[in-house]
Amino acid sequence: MRTYYRGPDALVTDEHFVWRTSSTQIFAVGELHNVGLVEGRATFRPIATIVVAASLITATAAVWASFGPAAGYSLAALALVITALTVATQHQRAARIWHLQASYRGLETTLYSSADARVFNQIARALRRSIEDTRPTPRAYGLAAA
Repeated sequence: MRTYYRGPDALVTDEHFVWRTSSTQIFAVGELHNVGLVEGRATFRPIATIVVAASLITATAAVWASFGPAAGYSLAALALVITALTVATQHQRAARIWHLQASYRGLETTLYSSADARVFNQIARALRRSIEDTRPTPRAYGLAAA
């Protein structure tokens, strides 16, 4: 049995693809069809943006009441800029999830998912090599060499 990838979360051999999660999933490589890579949506968590915006609105209201509209307008403009920067930073940090999907025994199945692009690509390449190496070689059309 040839091993193409062995890691803490996956194992790829010439016979099986094993995804080690809370419930280990084992797939026979010979029964995988239409294997493809799918880029998932970025996971965006707006909690930091909401906290920053709420605290800046509170500070703006307090400054407006204490120092007047000129200081309030200035702080409101600063609050908008800081909130926009927070949103931009959150979108940049959002982790993309990559999925390895295939048709297995007639059902569309997710074989593997990861946010780590390097590990995901290693596993996808190992599975690709495993599928290519187990594919039957074409016969010579029944012809003999002279």
